[in-house]
This record gives sequence, structure tokens and C-alpha cells, in this order.
Amino acid sequence: MPLHLPPPDDRLSGHTGWTRAHWEAMADHLLDSVVPYATEGFAQYRLPGRPSISGTVSDGLEGYARTFLLAAFRIAGARGEVPPELIERYATGLVSGTDPGHPYAWPELTDMAQPLVEAASIAIALHETRPWLYDGLTPRQQERVVDWLAGFIGKRTPDNNWVMFRVIVEQFLAEVGGPYEPGEITGGLERVEEWYTGDGWYTDGKGKNYDYYCGWALHLYPSLWARMAGDAARAERYAGRLRLFLEQYQHFFAADGGPVHQGRSLTYRFATVAPLWLGALTGATPLPPGRTRRLAGGVLRHFAERGAPDERGLLTLGWYDPFPPVVQPYSGPASPYWASKAFLGLLLPPEHPVWTDPEEPAPIDLADQSVAMPAPGWLIEATHGDGVVRLFNHGSDRDRVRSPGGPPDPHYLRLAYTSHTGPEAGGVDNDLAVIAPDGATHLRRVIEPLAVADRFAASAWQDGEVRVVTAVVAAGASEIRIHQVTAPAGHHVRDGGHALADAAPPELRQGDGVASARRADGLTSAIRALHGFTGTGLATAEHANAFGPCSATPYAVATGHPGGTAVYVSLVHLSGTQAEPPAPAVTVTDDAVVLGLPDGETVTVRLGPVPTCVR
Repeated sequence: MPLHLPPPDDRLSGHTGWTRAHWEAMADHLLDSVVPYATEGFAQYRLPGRPSISGTVSDGLEGYARTFLLAAFRIAGARGEVPPELIERYATGLVSGTDPGHPYAWPELTDMAQPLVEAASIAIALHETRPWLYDGLTPRQQERVVDWLAGFIGKRTPDNNWVMFRVIVEQFLAEVGGPYEPGEITGGLERVEEWYTGDGWYTDGKGKNYDYYCGWALHLYPSLWARMAGDAARAERYAGRLRLFLEQYQHFFAADGGPVHQGRSLTYRFATVAPLWLGALTGATPLPPGRTRRLAGGVLRHFAERGAPDERGLLTLGWYDPFPPVVQPYSGPASPYWASKAFLGLLLPPEHPVWTDPEEPAPIDLADQSVAMPAPGWLIEATHGDGVVRLFNHGSDRDRVRSPGGPPDPHYLRLAYTSHTGPEAGGVDNDLAVIAPDGATHLRRVIEPLAVADRFAASAWQDGEVRVVTAVVAAGASEIRIHQVTAPAGHHVRDGGHALADAAPPELRQGDGVASARRADGLTSAIRALHGFTGTGLATAEHANAFGPCSATPYAVATGHPGGTAVYVSLVHLSGTQAEPPAPAVTVTDDAVVLGLPDGETVTVRLGPVPTCVR
């Protein structure tokens, strides 16, 4: 099904060309494209693709719930002035799904089950469309809807963002006079408070679980709940946190709209812009209205231009194209439609400044950016010349839910993530590995955050008798990594750069202590061995990267660790404008590494259990 968009409006939207009309057209396209996959009575949407671990019926409910959320934003944003068949379709599905005698009735809500997630989307959609949908049902039909949602009361959920699904569902039940437990609502809200770590950041449950769920779940649901409940005091609290978050979050998007590729559930794609719209919707944003639209429109256009949705109008399980390694076991064919959250901005009326003000540039459009984020242990370095965003990870490892003895999660444990590259399962990219003579490999699994400051970050990890302390100095398109490796004699040390992917194999180069891979568009990933390393190499792979079928990763290697603690220094480079990585001067002493950067700056990193930096 072809996508028909209005012409770009370069006067109003000078950066993206996209306006509210483009968002409405995309919403309509996504909604129309799933209709052929609806079951009898529109209770389920059974989309093509790999089933989830929850099974076909749950996946079908997911198809209804997540597209209903999109339909709700479209309906409410237009004040009901949409084609009547859109409202009728979801009203019919609601009646069919909550009828126990219907052949495609929804499954009951049970402990820890995926339908609990979908119930929250349905509750939000019902709240937003109430005048046009729920209020138009017969009393008996309304009773069945309430009965199905009330199945959530008393059910167990995972101890993470799922606790908010109960809060949302029971708040809607309270709104329509259904049964609910006030203690379950307040209990869920208070549980989320325990995960707030300051400066606008939440971890998704206990541990260091920082990812996009902070924005599209842990900010989103409390703020939407406060909007539903009319709780002014909590709304003000959430607004203050959201402002702090968005001040940093605006830097996660490349000039071309690509989000930094980190964390789980990346198949939700443009759901990454939900907190941007949430700030505008609740009045809790530090961003000018035109910047909000520029950032959000840039992300939606980015994916639309790269095959999402596909030629059928469907969102597949992947990033641009279908890509199974980026998908979690709980994801089914309709899971990508949590991307519907991106359309939250349609709730803002057409006359709102976020739609009528001219686009304003994003920070990366104006100059290089460097942003320290101590709460998650992250450092952002974005370069204006090529529009690339790099995230240096010295805090988020999702350690609470990792599999003991299993492979480290590449979407959480890498040293760096970017807007233009993706991690590879089992790859060498952005990883410091210490390899024993018998081949046993020690890898980063649980991160010990040590420091995040201006253009500097440090962390440590330990695996048995091996301990590594890494300090990073950000320098534009490059980062200089200083690794203090404590290990038995004879171990090898390997440091990986960024995994560069494309439709065709990248151009590879190696020599003089440098290894690099270059894409056809000029984007170059390189590593330069500066101290301690004895050589470099290039690892190639096929169908291992979300950004393209052919990938290559430059790495540096040191053979024969001397035993005790040794220092290794590398320069990791990713640039669309500078193919050759710079060669800083490096002086290593017993207690410091002094760097002479090409721009004339001298940086001194003091070594020790907690490295420090003087610039």
C-alpha cells in the first residue's frame, strides 16, 4: 500500500519539511494498512510475522490495542472529525473483543501476561476517545468493557514499567464508575518513585536499566495518569522531572533524525519521540515549540525514508528492514505498533504553536554538542559537521535481568552507541575483551560507574581475576580510551571500534597502527592504537547489523599482557567528514596519561581506582 504524503512545507518546516498534515497522513496510512489483517468483528489484528512467546491470540489483541492507541490520537486530535468507519471499526472491535462468546474474544487478564500491557493502551485510547466511542456504547457493552479491564485488579506484574499499566487501567475504571483498588494505583505510583535517580532519569526497575523506556514509559505513563486523574500536585512533580529529562534528551537524535541505537525494544522506532510531544502536551518542556516539531518530524521522516513502514504499509520487527537480532522474545508481529506513541502530538490542536511556529534548529544543527549525564552514566558527543551522535556508556548495563553465564547484552554493555551504527551480537564492536591463553574471554557484564563530567567518563568491571578500569576522553568525532587492565600474564587485550554497516561491503584499510572501514557515503569507522597495543585488525560480518547486511569493525589488539596492571590507549573514531583519525601525542607514566590533542589542547588523565581528568 503506497504512502501518500503532502508536499514538504519548507517555509514552515525548513529543516524537515514535515507538518501536522504529514503526521496525519502517516497515521492514516498505518491504520488503513492493517485493515486487511483484521479478524471477524475487528477484535484482533493478526499481522504477518514471527509469533511472540505469548501466542497468536495475544498477538492479535496486541494488534488491536496498539493500533487503537494510534487511532485514538487521530480521532481525539481531530475532535472526532475523521472518517466514521475509523471510529466504527475500533468500536466494533471493542464490543467483539470483550464478548466472551465471540470467536475472537480477547484472552482474560492473568498474572504476568502480555495482555496486561495491551489493557493499558486500550484504557488510554478509551479515555482520549470517550465522547466518540465509549460513551456511544450501550450500557451492556460498556459493562463488558469494564468487566474485561477489571480483570487487572490484583494481578501480578513484573517489577518494572509494567506497574504503571495497572495504574492506567484502574484509573480509567475509576473514571467510568467501575471497580478499582485505590491502593493499587498509589502503590504503583510510589513504586516508580523508587526508580527515580535524579536529573530527570528513571531506571526501568531496580538496577542500572537506562534506555528509551525512561521516556516512552516511565515519564509517559505517570504524566498521562496525572492528566486522567487531575492530580495537580503529582502532575507538577512529573513536569519538573520531564523538563530536566528533555533538556538532555533532545541530544539523542542525529541531524538526519536517527535516534541513538541503544537498549531494548528498538523495533518501536519512532516511539522515541513520545516524550518530546509529552512535554508540549503537558507544558513541561524547556524546548521551543518549533524545536519539538523539528526533532519529532526528523525522526518520523528518517524512518519513512528508510523503509519503515514497508511497501505494505506495515511496521516490521526490526529497525529499518526486518532484523530479528534486535527483537525480544516477547515481541510479536504487532509489537512495533507501540510506535503509535509517537503520534501523541496529534492531541495538541492544529492551532498550537508546536504546529504553527516555524521549525527551530536542533542543537546539533547549530554546533558540536557535549552533554554529561551523570544519572545514567552517559556522555553524549554530537558533531555538527556530519550530524552524528555518539553515546559513551559508563553506567547502564541492565544487570538485574541479565542471564547468569549468558552472553553480555550488546544493546546495554558496549562502551559506546551511536545514531549511525548498531551493536552486533557476538561482535567485537565497542567492547574491551581480555582473552586467556586457552581462549576463555572476559567481557564487561556489570558496570561500576566511576565518573561522568565534561567530556570525560570512567567506569570499571570485573570478571573473575580480570579487572578493567576504562576512562574516556571525548574529542569531537573521536574518543580516546584509556584502559587499566589487571590480569594474569599471557592474556590478550582487544578493543573494538564501531561496527559500520551498509548495503555493500565497506572499504577496508589497515596499516601504521590504524584500521578503518569506510561506507560509500563517506562515513568512516576507525581505530588507532596509541599505547600498549601491538596491532590492529578488521572483523567482518553479514546480516549481523541493523544498519545493513554487510558490516566491518576495526579493532586494536595487544598480545602477551605482562601480568599485574598494564595501560592500553586507543583512539576510536566515527566521522562522516574526517576519514583519517587524528594522531594525538600520548605520554604514559605510572600514574597519568597526558594527551596532546590535534587542536592544541592538553588533557591529563590521572590513573588510579577512580580516574580523574584535567583539561
